[in-house]
Amino acid sequence: MIINKKLNCGVRIVMEEIPYVQSVSVGIWVKAGSVDETAKNSGISHFIEHMLFKGTENRSAKKIAEDVDKIGGQINAFTGKEATCYYLKTLASNVDKAADILIDMFIHSKFDEEEMEKEKRVVYEEIKMIEDSPEDDAHDIISELVFKGNPLAKSIIGTPKSLQGITRNTIKKYISEEYTRDNIVISICGNFDQEHICELFDCKLMELNGNKTSKNYEEAPYQPNYKVKVKDIEQSHICLGLKGLALDDGRYYSLVLLNNIMGGSMSSRLFQNIREEKGLAYSVYSMSSSFSNTGYFNIYAGVSHDKIKDALRGIQDELNLLKKGGVTAEELETAKEQLKGNYIFSLENVNGRMFSIGKNMLLMDKIYTVEEVMASIDAVTMDEIREVSDMVTEIHNYSGILIGRNKVDLKKIIQS
Repeated sequence: MIINKKLNCGVRIVMEEIPYVQSVSVGIWVKAGSVDETAKNSGISHFIEHMLFKGTENRSAKKIAEDVDKIGGQINAFTGKEATCYYLKTLASNVDKAADILIDMFIHSKFDEEEMEKEKRVVYEEIKMIEDSPEDDAHDIISELVFKGNPLAKSIIGTPKSLQGITRNTIKKYISEEYTRDNIVISICGNFDQEHICELFDCKLMELNGNKTSKNYEEAPYQPNYKVKVKDIEQSHICLGLKGLALDDGRYYSLVLLNNIMGGSMSSRLFQNIREEKGLAYSVYSMSSSFSNTGYFNIYAGVSHDKIKDALRGIQDELNLLKKGGVTAEELETAKEQLKGNYIFSLENVNGRMFSIGKNMLLMDKIYTVEEVMASIDAVTMDEIREVSDMVTEIHNYSGILIGRNKVDLKKIIQS
């Protein structure tokens, strides 16, 4: 059973107790990510995530790692466009120690200036690593193109220039504004005592500021944007994208299922056509990503430099087929079973369940039970699939990024 409540300090906590397991996963979620940044401090959310592992007033970076190892734990964190999460999985008997480590990092990190300079060099290397992976680079750029003029267009990792300008004072100011009690969710799943956990976090998080100042964003209207990046690489990487649906949109599962049919599995249309039948790509797939207020749908393919036009025509052919003929009842039923299977598989460990309930509470202020999710998937009809198909079938509406060896007029190919 999932319990959610607000602690006396104002922090929300969501708990799923599973008494038959011997592990527990604890996460501290902050509703702060690249959407909350400016051009000047771009990448600060991600950099703070790194710095929380670099030492506190009570523990050095080495001591944090040693203390996690001593409790048989696994600690990690991630930053997204709308949220940052710090989490630790350990044995149920060590949940107090796990919470103490996380809280210490969260409240008492030193942000030592010497350590900051070292960690900036680490992030610079991370930026280079992404740029050396054209597939990852293409996905980053397509979100910038689709959301151009909107906060979601901002890079999560930042740039060398923006990182260089981040100081200890910049971090302290950002934390005071974003890491507030009303902007945090504690998520915990596994074998633990609910009352005890609430007491642990309630008294420790009172040190944080109470409220985040609300921000109003002016959404720029969507229009297709294009970019070509020339690099000396062995394969061309194409990514097309357009606006999708928000997490709480009633058509959310319809688009997720359509994505599965189009490019979400080995039996999907794009995989079977572009790879299996035409042999144009090793990797080809589609994705549907959703956020609090919007989302995007994208199609990716990695192809030979001389097969760019052929791959784009193959993608267009599949979009045209979807527009003219829709999907079959068999395809929809298969997609439902795949989606339900993937969802259940993701919940078969305490980390997966902690992520699910934490993200939902943070971004939607609502927890969906397994039964509700399964019922929502099963309830999707052919008419609803046709409705969301109309959103994605027109290739002229897609933004596009091409990373390859040659300068190509991508806009002309897509719009012709």
